[in-house]
Amino acid sequence: MLETPEDIDRLQQLLDRSAAAAGSHLSSIITDSHRLSAVEVCERLQGMRVLVVATVTADGRPLTGPVDGYFLHGALCFSSGRDSVRMRHLAIRPAVSASYIEGDDLAVTVHGRAGLFEVLGPDGSEFRQAMLDHYLPRQGPAFEAWLTGANPIGARVTASKMFTYAANGGG
Repeated sequence: MLETPEDIDRLQQLLDRSAAAAGSHLSSIITDSHRLSAVEVCERLQGMRVLVVATVTADGRPLTGPVDGYFLHGALCFSSGRDSVRMRHLAIRPAVSASYIEGDDLAVTVHGRAGLFEVLGPDGSEFRQAMLDHYLPRQGPAFEAWLTGANPIGARVTASKMFTYAANGGG
């Protein structure tokens, strides 16, 4: 876990604010006994997690798709090609939603704004290392060479809302 005590405090405040502002239907499903704490979110989202990310087209249509996601310092991060539709959308319209789901046992959903960063630059060092930690054991040095050649752009979601659901509850 890379989260500092400040990251965890900020994340817990976000989770509490989000739960307090949830509508009656969502609150009837995600009761306090099914919510995860900030620490539990950090523990459950270690390593690479496939996220479904939604962006918005110029005419307001949502587009979703899977990405390799990483939870770093209390924020979901992902990357893609610079010329991908997803990243072109986020460069112009940074509104984004992302979900990580494990069957009907776990769900983490964020809504917010994506800030783009250079994966191969200084701002992307922890993200890049998380990718290398995941893919080097699986694909070997070819992955690092591919990553360098691909020169991807990253996105860090600054969440305005975050909802968690754990079937067996937190704690």
